Amino acid sequence: MKTSKLFKDFFNSEKAGGVILILCTITSLLLANSGFGTEYHDLWQRKIAGLSIELWVNDGLMTIFFLLIGLELEREVFQGELSKIKDALLPISGAIGGMIVPAGLFLLFNYGLPTHTGAGIPMATDIAFALGILSLLGNRVPVSLKVFLTALAVIDDLGAILVIAVFYTETLLWTNLLIALGIWLFLIILGRMKVFFLLPYLIGGVFMWYFMLHSGVHATITGVLLAFAIPFGDGGKKSISYKLQSFLHKPVAFMILPIFALANTAISFSDISIHSMAEPYVMGIVLGLIVGKPLGIFLMSYCTTKLGFSKLPRDLNWKSILGAGMLGGIGFTMSIFITLLAYNNIHIIDNSKIAILMSSAIAGVIGLLFLTQVLPKPKLHKRQV
Repeated sequence: MKTSKLFKDFFNSEKAGGVILILCTITSLLLANSGFGTEYHDLWQRKIAGLSIELWVNDGLMTIFFLLIGLELEREVFQGELSKIKDALLPISGAIGGMIVPAGLFLLFNYGLPTHTGAGIPMATDIAFALGILSLLGNRVPVSLKVFLTALAVIDDLGAILVIAVFYTETLLWTNLLIALGIWLFLIILGRMKVFFLLPYLIGGVFMWYFMLHSGVHATITGVLLAFAIPFGDGGKKSISYKLQSFLHKPVAFMILPIFALANTAISFSDISIHSMAEPYVMGIVLGLIVGKPLGIFLMSYCTTKLGFSKLPRDLNWKSILGAGMLGGIGFTMSIFITLLAYNNIHIIDNSKIAILMSSAIAGVIGLLFLTQVLPKPKLHKRQV
């Protein structure tokens, strides 16, 4: 299977970014539980232009992350794994199963409780971490498996975005929302008029973000909307979509996501107890990510293929799909992001973050060990006599 340079750059930046994310998470947890813990926590709560630094990170910088996700999704739809419906249905069905089953497991524990709003938490897959773990297996990983996991995680993020837009919007201010959508429509018209200068789209995106921020819909949705307003053209290296996506890879992987990790893992363990780890919402997150994710991804992919709607690439087998599903249980970035929208209680938020970190680590280790056993062993060259 041939892969584009842009896909390879995306994969390489994400897998390297996963290592940086791990280091930033460990650093943040150490600082939060050191003698400087209070000062470190207060740092993220300092106000700039009326918003805390933490909110600027979560509502501002993360919009750029969603812009990159949107650009990657657009490229997959027009030229990549999602451009042919029979090929696309395999990761699409896997992603759908990987969202429905974890959410169902979560609701099994939390139905009728105030914490049921966290059903979206175990639905997400962290691209950077998942690809980072997969990359540890080197050239043993078939290209089709890399593409499957990448496409699945991108679709997964789109699903998370839709969940955020539909279920985590409490109060709508219609005037601001209509202005934001009006700007988006104007940018789409610019694209149809073949305006191939990036600056108008970026300026329009900033204004769209401002009105979306004050509409009640989460501002990060702006990133995905803007991605689909920017002209794709022929998708070549000279298109502004390609140039922007190429430019954003490294800043997102090596700056934005690490800053997000630092800002959102400042968790003090002093308030965490063994009893709190048995709470229904914690159990829902843990089982959703570790059990629900691989089960949902595998079953939906298998059923879609057996019914003839899609086909399994020749260099893959069902064991490798199951292993990819296990890595899908690495929620981290998106799971933490949805946690912040689902809950207001800081105690529940911190417990949920710990559950996400713990589950993601377990899912990553299990997935890595499983794939180590099922993927072809590297060939050893015989010594010539």
